[in-house]
Amino acid sequence: MGRRQQISIYDIVVGDVVCLKIGDQVPADGLFVDGHSLRIDESSMTGESDHVEVSSVNNNPFLFSGTKVVDGYAKMVVTSVGMKTTWGEMMSSISRDVNEETPLQARLNKLTSAIGKVGLAVAFLVLVVLLVRYFTGNTNNENGIKEFNGRKSKFSDVMNAVVGIVADAVTIVVVAIPEGLPLAVTLTLAYSMKKMMADHAMVRKLSACETMGSATTICTDKTGTLTLNEMKVTKFWMGLEPVLENAYSSVAPFVLGLIQEGVALNTTGSVHKSKSESESGSDFEFSGSPTEKAILSWAVLEMDMKMDELRKGYNIIQVETFNSKKKRSGVLLRRKADNTVNVHWKGAAEMVLKMCSKYYDASGIVKDLDGESMMKFENIIQGMAASSLRCIAFAQTEVSEEEVEDGEGKATVKENDLTLIGLVGIKDPCRPGVKAAVESCQNAGVNVKMITGDNVFTAKAIATECGILRQDQDMAGAVVEGEEFRNYTPEERLEKVEKICVMARSSPFDKLLMVECLKQKGHVVAVTGDGTNDAPALKEADIGLSMGIQGTEVAKESSDIVILDDNFASVVTVLKWGRCVYNNIQKFIQFQLTVNVAALAINFVAAVSAGEVPLTAVQLLWVNLIMDTLGALALATEKPTMELMEKPPVGRTKPLITNVMWRNLVAQALYQIAVLLTLQFRGESIFGVSKGVNDTLIFNTFVMCQVFNEFNARKLEKRNVFKGLHRSKLFLGIIGVTVVLQVVMVEFLKKFADTERLNWGQWGVCILLGAASWPIGWLVKLIPVPEKPFLDFLSIKK
Repeated sequence: MGRRQQISIYDIVVGDVVCLKIGDQVPADGLFVDGHSLRIDESSMTGESDHVEVSSVNNNPFLFSGTKVVDGYAKMVVTSVGMKTTWGEMMSSISRDVNEETPLQARLNKLTSAIGKVGLAVAFLVLVVLLVRYFTGNTNNENGIKEFNGRKSKFSDVMNAVVGIVADAVTIVVVAIPEGLPLAVTLTLAYSMKKMMADHAMVRKLSACETMGSATTICTDKTGTLTLNEMKVTKFWMGLEPVLENAYSSVAPFVLGLIQEGVALNTTGSVHKSKSESESGSDFEFSGSPTEKAILSWAVLEMDMKMDELRKGYNIIQVETFNSKKKRSGVLLRRKADNTVNVHWKGAAEMVLKMCSKYYDASGIVKDLDGESMMKFENIIQGMAASSLRCIAFAQTEVSEEEVEDGEGKATVKENDLTLIGLVGIKDPCRPGVKAAVESCQNAGVNVKMITGDNVFTAKAIATECGILRQDQDMAGAVVEGEEFRNYTPEERLEKVEKICVMARSSPFDKLLMVECLKQKGHVVAVTGDGTNDAPALKEADIGLSMGIQGTEVAKESSDIVILDDNFASVVTVLKWGRCVYNNIQKFIQFQLTVNVAALAINFVAAVSAGEVPLTAVQLLWVNLIMDTLGALALATEKPTMELMEKPPVGRTKPLITNVMWRNLVAQALYQIAVLLTLQFRGESIFGVSKGVNDTLIFNTFVMCQVFNEFNARKLEKRNVFKGLHRSKLFLGIIGVTVVLQVVMVEFLKKFADTERLNWGQWGVCILLGAASWPIGWLVKLIPVPEKPFLDFLSIKK
């Protein structure tokens, strides 16, 4: 009882007291009991690189499984182990399967079901009408022999006729049911997937392409996505004046030397010059805490500090390591050249400032730090904090030999009457182009929300810099902390979740909870993240986007798309491609439904009135091949345009077939029905041709109408359907192949296709009738349509 012993982490149970020291990984969830200067790296949980101070007096006594001890020591009492820990719950949420239909899949299933029912109904009516007309036309003559329209009819003839009628009905079903939709969707997704690789996006799941086109909200991580995830010195003050970047020549050289001494000698970090250039573009490698690395890189790269040479010129007498209470570190050192002793301090600016009585200005003049100048320095520090900058101060003084040791013979680092050398502001800067990318999303009607484990002040500053928070918006409820959001009732969360723009101090489950709430509200949610902590939200989201460079393997496995350059700007590119996929599928559906409506109407009217269908089974199947395979390939390869980013997102509930599409396809279908029925009933007399040639004219005109209407399908709303056509080489190639194959069908496969050869004049008539769809399409697009769907049953209800 009370004896300290070493056991396996697998044997730890609730109630055990665990001793922790630097370098240990916390083995279970627990509460801080006793210890000193305990600092924890919680990046595995929050994704933030800043170390968190844990104690019983700062309202943060919680320790989480999987985090690491970076400073101090402590005892913790275990409160949960195994899958009951926060880490265990996060891993279990990742491993579960989320088998949800994408918004487009739900729309397509409903559409194909509706079209299939209509096609079956029409095919059944055609079958009944043709059979009734056939058998009611049969009579017995005076000798008792079966006749059909005055001709003798054998049993085999009757069976052949019935088989032909059934074949026509089956063909109508084949033409009506859009079995080409899966092909069109797959072609579009596969083509987009290949092209997106060139835009720094690797698609792991094909369905994610089209889902991104429906996205209404993007929940993004801050560190590594909006920011570079590398601390950097962005402000430098000498005295009461800021020093501009690359303007260090305005600072007295000996003052710069003092700053370099303070950086090189009062640090736990190191600088290594590598042989090959690193990813950052520098041939130096920096180690240490994020703050230490930022200061070292600033001194080396911008002030040309020679760290090894400086260290060779001094002997270190005493070191005061960084303390979480004092928030500063100091060093006492002796210069070898003249044997003088100097003290250097570095740390939180407000702490170091209290130790100073003088300060250097940029020219190297030492001035007294009186009340007025102290207030000005405090205002500078507060201004940096308001801009989410971590303000670090450097101070120095020369001490006599008598001041080196205390009364007991121990070396001491002087802590008062120092001279302030300078102030630096450190932050994790935003990535270039992030603000423009966020603005593009907002202009496209997509809400961008930032969810971070960082503190609320830094989160607000970064969100404002990125454009997520705007000055003109109502800030009430726009920024919350994870704990506050977590403690809302379910009703309050659903009420407030849409207004929230920034969530700070969030845990992995807060992010997951927000995604779940947004989906309950009907949003299509995309989530970006790079850490293991982001994995549950990436898995739950409609589209998970992980980072390819700094992203963990767990995050990548949980995501649908990997952003290869870790840049939020690439998310906008994915959004644009997603909308392009959705738009291309809509184009194909409009094109296919026009053919379906026209073919069904023509065959049904002809069957009822004439007792036969003008388009044979082979001809209908050929038209089906044009609109399914070749049509899908042509329209699936249209590239995205910026016009797609000017429209609001389609979300989860809007119908797949818009009013604009209904207007276009009904107009074209009515034109085709009118032309083909005219040819069916008056073609022989108008052109003075035989029935076989007239049937060929009907077939050829029908195909030409589809060829020309395919151009109309390129632009659903724009009247100029030829814009950008010269860039769509594949589209033009497919149109050419279709026309050549149609010529072969009419002119050379007469027996197979049941056609007759046409002369030049007849070909010209077919082409002119088909080309008339262009001016009709142009005129129809002048007709305004209401926003409310014509056929609301094809929309997806929540």
